[in-house]
Amino acid sequence: MTEVFGVGPVVAATVIGAVRDVSRFADRDHFAACNGTAPIEVSSGPRKIYRLSRRGNRRLTHAIHMAAVTQISHRHSDGRAYYKRKLAEGKAPKEALRSLKRRVSDAIFARLEADAHRAAARLAPKEPGRAMGERLSRQRGRLTPPPPALRPSHSRARHHLTIRSAALDPEGAT
Repeated sequence: MTEVFGVGPVVAATVIGAVRDVSRFADRDHFAACNGTAPIEVSSGPRKIYRLSRRGNRRLTHAIHMAAVTQISHRHSDGRAYYKRKLAEGKAPKEALRSLKRRVSDAIFARLEADAHRAAARLAPKEPGRAMGERLSRQRGRLTPPPPALRPSHSRARHHLTIRSAALDPEGAT
């Protein structure tokens, strides 16, 4: 995730800690709604205005804001070029920053998804039909799973009579 410009180890750790599992989100729009970078319309009459939602995870929103501000502050970044392009289109500075935050959110979501797919492929079982981590032992020339370590005969559980069953059968036979 640190491949996204402006996302360092602290921002990446904050995002990963807040997101936990990226599969919770159906797509990048749901992710943006969760982190508060999805624009909402606050219009009155003929005027159409969009602003960032105040909902969502505030830590995640702050982490994305820090990445966006970092991109704007570096002249060579694509984020600054995007921000300048939005300003040239006539957007207000806050509107341009809102657009950049959404773009950073989409880039972070793409990295999270790519990392999750890479981790799933690495953890996938190599041989079909066998559970991950299952060991096989060789017995009589065949590969078989080892016997369980604790058999029912080793159980220390005692079968006690309940008060109700003792009252029904005073001899103790159940």
